[in-house]
Amino acid sequence: MKKIIIKVLETYEELVQTEDLQHKIYSGPERDIVPTHLLLALTHNGGIVIGAYEVEVDEDEDVEFIDENDHVIKASQDKMLSGSNLVGFVFGFPGTYLTHDGPRIKHHSHMMGILEPYRDRGIGFLLKRAQWQLIRHQEIDRMTWTYDPLVSRNAYLNIARLGAVCNTYINDYYGNMRDGFNEGISSDRFQVDFWVNSQRVATRLSKKSRKKLDLAHFLEAQTPILNPTAINEQGLPVPQLQNQSNSQIIAGDNGLIPLLLVEIPADFLSLKSTNLELAALWRKHTRELFPILFNKGYLITDFVHLPGTYPRSFYVLSYGESTL
Repeated sequence: MKKIIIKVLETYEELVQTEDLQHKIYSGPERDIVPTHLLLALTHNGGIVIGAYEVEVDEDEDVEFIDENDHVIKASQDKMLSGSNLVGFVFGFPGTYLTHDGPRIKHHSHMMGILEPYRDRGIGFLLKRAQWQLIRHQEIDRMTWTYDPLVSRNAYLNIARLGAVCNTYINDYYGNMRDGFNEGISSDRFQVDFWVNSQRVATRLSKKSRKKLDLAHFLEAQTPILNPTAINEQGLPVPQLQNQSNSQIIAGDNGLIPLLLVEIPADFLSLKSTNLELAALWRKHTRELFPILFNKGYLITDFVHLPGTYPRSFYVLSYGESTL
């Protein structure tokens, strides 16, 4: 039987596999690949590289896994390097951020990638969960990373499942990117905060998962959708602000309300490949909207996906950090 095993990668041979995997995942130029020698230097200086292997094991074999039940890997090095297939990775490194008391150490998770046939199988969650476990042992309380705010799959993982929060929008963070995921549109990013020792994160990553909220819960609580989308003749979502009252919410004319919903495309990458002009319009729309809300004190605290013929995706924004 085949199992996914999560393992810390430290040897030259393992990190060569990680470089090779990047070539399979990303279609950009050679210079966009993080080389083995840099990954090796990171692992020897406080950085962490973690891999997801697909391994053939016997049903009765004594192997444990990092999974939703908080198991940890117990498998031999020979097992990892023979007959196994590296299908995903994540890596990060220590950095600093400023506080009122001076600089403090954080961990910045720079890159995660999973082979296309293995996506949407929970491997990203297992990789980030293992990263969280290791960072706790380093006694670091904050982890940051960036992702495209319009990619619903990543938003669901980062915000809903892992419990990261966000109030930072960065325009064109990586400049002109040339890989298949990002080419043709500006590389705007959210930078999320993942508070390693918080109750919020512990609850999301515990053995007992939290009750899943859907759109109906928020609509029942009369949470306004600031930008409910229209569907064009191609069946694609078009951004808009619905009416004057929503514009007044953004302007703060009627006071600030506790919860807001902001809609994004349910499948931005497909939309981008179909209609690049509309993708650029979505980028402009969210680039204008989120910084205004963040500056007013709103914080992204959840994410909701509604499946169906026309699936929809929404960020949940809470007013003030006290709502956490």
